[in-house]
Amino acid sequence: MKLIRFGDIGKEKTGVILNDKKYDTSAFGEDYTEQFFETDGLSRLAAFIKDAELPEVAEGERLGSPIARPSKIICIGLNYADHAHETNAPLPPEPVVFMKATSAIVGPNDNVVIPKNSVKTDWEVELAVVIGKKASYVDEADALSYVAGYMLHNDVSEREFQLERNGTWDKGKGCDTFAPFGPFLATADEIEDPHNLHLWLKVNGEIMQYGTTSNFIFNLAQVISYTSQFMTLLPGDVISTGTPAGVGLGMKPPVYLKAGDVMELGIDGLGDQKQTLVAYA
Repeated sequence: MKLIRFGDIGKEKTGVILNDKKYDTSAFGEDYTEQFFETDGLSRLAAFIKDAELPEVAEGERLGSPIARPSKIICIGLNYADHAHETNAPLPPEPVVFMKATSAIVGPNDNVVIPKNSVKTDWEVELAVVIGKKASYVDEADALSYVAGYMLHNDVSEREFQLERNGTWDKGKGCDTFAPFGPFLATADEIEDPHNLHLWLKVNGEIMQYGTTSNFIFNLAQVISYTSQFMTLLPGDVISTGTPAGVGLGMKPPVYLKAGDVMELGIDGLGDQKQTLVAYA
């Protein structure tokens, strides 16, 4: 299945994509929350869809994040060797883990706001994993069984806040609108090989990033298992798995986003996004 949420910000309804058409599943009566995933919501939703007459979603409806706000967004830094090289960082001996504020979540085509006092806002196309069941101290061999599905994520980043303002990276990662998710969540069965997906990002029509998940330093099973050694992963939690080379920080000289710029990005089988940068007001 492909899960969507649509409608005005803060008033999203649930839906699915079937045969490339969007359908309203709000009669199912549940949002795509932690409780939904924890109580086998995907199977229950699939059964509901079989017997229901679903209304189509009107053309032009805004898409929100495919999932309701999760308990946490966990990000893996420097998980592609080419990205580590372009940022002059050594290859990490273990996954680099940081957190992104859940208040940063927006829809796939919503505007991205350049934060107040920002001069180094940057882009990062990433594959995001959504956890389907509670996970703690998971073995690598079992790790992929904990995946509910996959979605596209633009890990928007403010490099001065991240790297020059002391402390951890989180300050440059969690600004409002810095986590566009979607357009849909593809359940795990929809993606034949998550380690063989091409991902790309353009700024103002120019390709900046083009990579493949086959170049992960730490694969998905390693990332899920590793993260679960340090915190319990709850149903609906998101792990964003890193970005390939081509970010603004890595260019010579660096290039950063400004108001009016347009980002477009996508991943094989997971759709695409388009965001316009706007100044903080």
